[in-house]
Amino acid sequence: MNIFIQGFIVCFGLIVSIGAQNAFVLKQGILKQHVFGVILICFLGDVFLMTIGVLGLGTLISELPIVSLVISLLGAIFLFTYGSRSFISVFKSGDYLVARGENASSLQKALMVTLAITFLNPHVYIDTVVIVGSIGGKLDFSGKMYFLAGALLCSFLWFFGLGYGARLLSSYFAKRRTWQILDAITGLIMYFIAFSLLIYAYQLIIKQIF
Repeated sequence: MNIFIQGFIVCFGLIVSIGAQNAFVLKQGILKQHVFGVILICFLGDVFLMTIGVLGLGTLISELPIVSLVISLLGAIFLFTYGSRSFISVFKSGDYLVARGENASSLQKALMVTLAITFLNPHVYIDTVVIVGSIGGKLDFSGKMYFLAGALLCSFLWFFGLGYGARLLSSYFAKRRTWQILDAITGLIMYFIAFSLLIYAYQLIIKQIF
């Protein structure tokens, strides 16, 4: 159960941030346009990429300590940068997220945009394949399944909750204060995961030396 919760928390820290994918889901939810199709693609994308990360890349990581070390260090650097950007967003003045722009004219257009921001965004691969894979890949097969289940449950709840709850939350997300709080929480979680990866990398180095 602890591993399941860990997977949930790791995914939460990565998925809850102001990005192209979440912004588009939020906008479609507020506009009530093709919501189910959009969030289904986002979730299935996570299912595919996280599974590859935890099962595929995780196996490679466990068999090659040097790969595990490099990915852990790169992941920690990325997460520190990601977390710092979240903290900077808390104090940075500027436009907050407002659902605007041209409305999707058709289901096909909405789904094509969703596919693009899901699979053409390098951050998606870093989050799901590299970060989630490097953390879940250290576990045995049973642990990987629990970790993956927790991460995917978080993804499911987030996308479906964001998509269908957007209309109810539109007045709150129109305020910058809401995003400031969200960014601060995201930054703290990113730092926590980064530190855990650094500790893991340190343990790998010690194990190789001794």
